Amino acid sequence: MSDAAAGTPEPPPPSPWERERPVRARVAPVRAPLSRERIVEAAFVVLDRSGLDKLSMRQVAAELEVAVSALYAYVRSKDDLLELMYTRLFAGFELPEPDAERWQEQVRDYARSWRWRLLSHRDMARISMAHVPFTAELLPYVESLLAIFRTAGLPDRIAAEAGDLISTYIDGFVLEEGVWQDRAAQHTGGGSLARPDWREMADEMQNYFASLPEEDFPHLRALSGTMVTDSSDERFDIGLEIILRGLASYLPDDRKG
Repeated sequence: MSDAAAGTPEPPPPSPWERERPVRARVAPVRAPLSRERIVEAAFVVLDRSGLDKLSMRQVAAELEVAVSALYAYVRSKDDLLELMYTRLFAGFELPEPDAERWQEQVRDYARSWRWRLLSHRDMARISMAHVPFTAELLPYVESLLAIFRTAGLPDRIAAEAGDLISTYIDGFVLEEGVWQDRAAQHTGGGSLARPDWREMADEMQNYFASLPEEDFPHLRALSGTMVTDSSDERFDIGLEIILRGLASYLPDDRKG
């Protein structure tokens, strides 16, 4: 039985203007053109999510929704990509004009700022330790840091080693922080990169050292309340101060004080 027979009117035929109206084409979303900058940004996304060991050209291509082969028009290899990521960290990073009277303060500012840049992305300390900063883009930063040490009056041999010493300290410290971050994430069963609760860990270590037999570990017991500080920031600053005072001991006598 037809709808009409059932008392339900049939829909009217399309009007002429509806028949002549063109069908709206489905518009695909506009995708930003691939570029070296987009590849580096995608690599940081993968790095923060999965870590350095799982960062690959294939994973970066998947993040960008392109074929892996498309990446090689902009980067030569994974090592090339890591170098670009490392260089990107220096964007906007500036060292001041050397000041012999403020050289220690200038080095403190440099070290703290560089530490936070490394901490801004997962595993960047590992990448930093594997890439010497002697590319054309990074040489000016090396030159500026050495200028601070030489302007301060440090002997050339000490000034030459000081830059590497400071950089190695920062990289090593941040690398340790990253290890604790990963352990904390595994312990909680999540993938969060939140900084670990160092105070809680410090309390555990202090209590353990304080409980050791005094006859066997007199110095660990005596220093148990001070050898593990409450925060990573404090630990970093103390270590940096030890290095700076050591460097200052090499200054000529007329520059000490």
